[in-house]
Amino acid sequence: MMLHLYRGATVAAGPLIGLYLRRRRARGKEDPARFAERFGDPGRARPPGPLVWVHAASVGESVSVLPLIDRLLARRADLSALITTGTVTSARLMAERLPARAVHQFVPIDRPDAVARFLGHWRPDLALWTESEFWPNLMTETGRRGIPRVLVNARMSAGSFARWRRFPGLIAPLLAGFDLCLAQNEDEAARLRALGARRVETSGNLKAAAPPLPVEEAALDAMRATIGARPRWLAASTHPGEEEIIAAAHRAIAARRPDLLTIVAPRHPERGPALAKLIADAGLAVARRGAGEAITPETAVYVADTLGELGLFYRLAGVALVGGSLVPHGGHNPLEPARLDCALIHGPHMTNFRGDATAFAEAGAAEVVADATALARAVAALLDDPDERRRRAEAGARVARAEARVLDRVEAALAPYVDALDMAPRASAEAADARA
Repeated sequence: MMLHLYRGATVAAGPLIGLYLRRRRARGKEDPARFAERFGDPGRARPPGPLVWVHAASVGESVSVLPLIDRLLARRADLSALITTGTVTSARLMAERLPARAVHQFVPIDRPDAVARFLGHWRPDLALWTESEFWPNLMTETGRRGIPRVLVNARMSAGSFARWRRFPGLIAPLLAGFDLCLAQNEDEAARLRALGARRVETSGNLKAAAPPLPVEEAALDAMRATIGARPRWLAASTHPGEEEIIAAAHRAIAARRPDLLTIVAPRHPERGPALAKLIADAGLAVARRGAGEAITPETAVYVADTLGELGLFYRLAGVALVGGSLVPHGGHNPLEPARLDCALIHGPHMTNFRGDATAFAEAGAAEVVADATALARAVAALLDDPDERRRRAEAGARVARAEARVLDRVEAALAPYVDALDMAPRASAEAADARA
């Protein structure tokens, strides 16, 4: 009943949804050149042969499935992959990193007509959804067309579990429609079962299996030459409310280290101009990479507002604050800096990576801070003690290596579905209905 009500509501709300998307486009949150994809109109032709469709919400999820896509394409030479995401930033990143035989499209809005156009064109043979982004119309119509569905890297936090429990008539049939759910840990698995998932296994977090973030060696050499021996640290993937804390911490450290360089990489690069103004208003000399501004000896804070360059800045920094954790956002992936020789610092809000944060804490690889004073003290201590910085970075690298086999487990779980795919493309729903 609730699925029918939801479907009717999305049909009735069509004009409002369209207005909402057009306003997002005006704010730069939608790609004008590919806007039609949001309404299910394809941006390119479907490749021949079997097609696996991977849906990921945004940057973190899409990056985490890239190694899995590589594995699946290597498994079958006739297989192609379609990856869908919902943000402009993730689309740009996929354009740079997707392998051959893989294409990106924006996920259609969750209206029946857009979903039908999308699925009617792409006709995927296998659907892999990541983490916990559930679109009822898209999931239901995928099942109606007989497409096997697997939820990979599945997350169901305690907060999400409590919210979904209020809507059992909606979440239970959605989760029951998955042929398999691969949960990140046993806690997530238990919540998925309680909400209605039929077959749940624990495979680990795919983000633990990702390779080190890439870097352009020429850019790294140039940046090292520019910075020289200056002490520096990185605040990565930051959100509003965190940069004020970071600026205050910089001032406290710079009182004793006036040559300090603080690098701030906002989670959303389009925030670069506003972030630079905030830092300048705090009385600090600032330069923006997105504007092509150079680091000079006077630069106190460098805003790294570009896409796909965290690998560069982690390699430069040696000390990294994991953003999204000083404010209640849930934190970002601590494994990325741990793979690149960084000593880790994060705030108290790491619910998105609770298991990883626990592992780093038990290994003595990360320090938790809650405010500017604690952040300044933690960064200064690591800058003053290279041996401690190195010890903590090595401990973090060991934690990251310990989880590397998760990709093998996920591939093994998906192998029966991939190996069973037909050579011919799946028929459209209309053709299937006509045969019936």
